[in-house]
Amino acid sequence: METFFEISQKQNLILELEKKLSQTDLWNNPTLQEQQIELVKKLQQVKQDVEIYQKIKSIVSELDTIIELSEHDPQDHSLNQEFSSRINELEKLIKEVKLNTLLSGPHDASNAIVTLHAGAGGTEACDWVEMLFRMYSRWANKKGFEVEIIDINKGEEAGIKSVTFIVKGKYAYGLLKGEEGVHRLVRISPFDANKRRHTSFASCDVSPEVEEEEINIDEKDLKIETFRASGHGGQHLQKTESAVRIVHIPTGIVVQCQSERSQLKNKILAMKILKSRLYKLKEEQQNLEKQKERMQKGDIGWGRQRRSYVFMPYQLVKDNITQVEVGDVNSVMDGEIDIFIQAYLEQNAKKSNLL
Repeated sequence: METFFEISQKQNLILELEKKLSQTDLWNNPTLQEQQIELVKKLQQVKQDVEIYQKIKSIVSELDTIIELSEHDPQDHSLNQEFSSRINELEKLIKEVKLNTLLSGPHDASNAIVTLHAGAGGTEACDWVEMLFRMYSRWANKKGFEVEIIDINKGEEAGIKSVTFIVKGKYAYGLLKGEEGVHRLVRISPFDANKRRHTSFASCDVSPEVEEEEINIDEKDLKIETFRASGHGGQHLQKTESAVRIVHIPTGIVVQCQSERSQLKNKILAMKILKSRLYKLKEEQQNLEKQKERMQKGDIGWGRQRRSYVFMPYQLVKDNITQVEVGDVNSVMDGEIDIFIQAYLEQNAKKSNLL
């Protein structure tokens, strides 16, 4: 287990990082702020890995002790309860370790940039986007991740037409990348006076937040527009043209940002999102099958379905890729989507002969 976790190497790395962070020049020089942040993040990640190993080692030691005690006193049933409790705790940790081994992609540890778009279904579809945004926000909150809204376009009557947000946390992209595709909702519409059953669609696009130097963009390929923000943020956003829209002419990719008061900050954020999408497109172009799928997306509707959420006439959430089904719709909408994420990662690992 110590070899698997590379404990000796990580302990040496912790000492090395702590030594670098103890240097006064690093904290007194404003130009080294980014380097300081990266070192702190790396130190936290390595310490977290070592802590998981130490927890597993501690639980295994406790289990050995309980077994010894039970051999001396077989009638002590409290030991059985203690043993079961420790086993459950161990299983959770092992699942966490297993999940991390499945997240070995080049950007799996990165933040995730997620965009939700309303498709067929009108107001109902806008409401569906808002429900999905709430679902992902609750999931992120349970993981201890931060959600930052970059751009939001409200529906005319209710809900959200589109929203772009960044999920910040270790392995956010690796965990969420399998959510990409069309999400289909079947329910009795609260907007229909006749209480008829409606089918609505929303698309989910997920890309990793990449380093600035990974993608170079020629300024000549960009069309940059400014406009008055219309989303959240108060009256100030309405008074100035602080929102920014960037069109990448060669690919037709459009991104916009209106979350910041400053036009410059919005431009920086929009460029970050554009670079992440261009990186993702570059990756997809290495696979002809994926490239064709992207070119033929068309309307957001029956094609490319990722998952179906049926509220009526029965309750069922079914993933169309992994075939995983969950009957408790409310728990899924409350952010309990790890079962789908785990199944997707395991399926990918099997295809890549990692499992």
